[in-house]
Amino acid sequence: MTEYDPDAFDAFEEAGWTTKEASAYHGLLGRVTSQVVAPLLDAVGARRGTRLLDVATGPGYVAAKAAERGAEPIGVDFSDTMLAYARAHVAGVEFVHGDATALPFEDESFDAVVAAFVLLHLGTPERAVEEAARVLRSGGRAAFSVWDEPARGRWIGVFFEAFVAAGAHPPAEVPTGPNFFAFADDALFASLLEGAGLTDVTVDTVEFGLDLADGDELWDGLLEGAVRVRPMILGQTEELRREIHSRFAELLEAYRTQDGFDVPVSVKLASGTKA
Repeated sequence: MTEYDPDAFDAFEEAGWTTKEASAYHGLLGRVTSQVVAPLLDAVGARRGTRLLDVATGPGYVAAKAAERGAEPIGVDFSDTMLAYARAHVAGVEFVHGDATALPFEDESFDAVVAAFVLLHLGTPERAVEEAARVLRSGGRAAFSVWDEPARGRWIGVFFEAFVAAGAHPPAEVPTGPNFFAFADDALFASLLEGAGLTDVTVDTVEFGLDLADGDELWDGLLEGAVRVRPMILGQTEELRREIHSRFAELLEAYRTQDGFDVPVSVKLASGTKA
């Protein structure tokens, strides 16, 4: 197993998300992640009167849809830029500053907790699950989403495979972190929730297609919207950047349609109940 410094990884991620403009995420990344909002809310049974915590709320997609269902959501995030965007675009929902691994709420404060894709950005994802369980009332349910492995989630897979095929390596300024796709394994994902004391754990796969007008829509969207992708590319030589982009374009051709591209997206969604 590769060793890594969770504090260094967390500092890198926090700096990246704190300085990133929410509008950069709202483009391609937002278009993809918003497709998983309904499955997350369904997994925790969000409905009228449900007191729900949206961890790492980002632009507030989950909180907004929860409110439309009549739930009573609160969004929490450590990024002030994301919180400002959410407050400006989601009316009638409270958004507060806080860390997913040290939530600023009392024990058993919520009927439901959802966390969309935050586990992939934490040096110690188990802490976030433990915190979600802590603030969840007995009988409440928590749900978490992560990206599936690259072989199924081709919208990410083509990028990572192009990076490797070009012979590139992450630059020194991008710290090593946990295996990005570890929780694509159903057993490991379930174990993560069970380790925090959640029961009746289920792991489901959510699949859909991403329609793109051209390949640059995906390439530019990943560079602008994801914290780790941009330095991974810009940290290479100009020649190697061109080689990565060329390999990326070649791999993407498998998903060309008459109007552009239709690229598979695959997500793992795990949920569990607090006893």
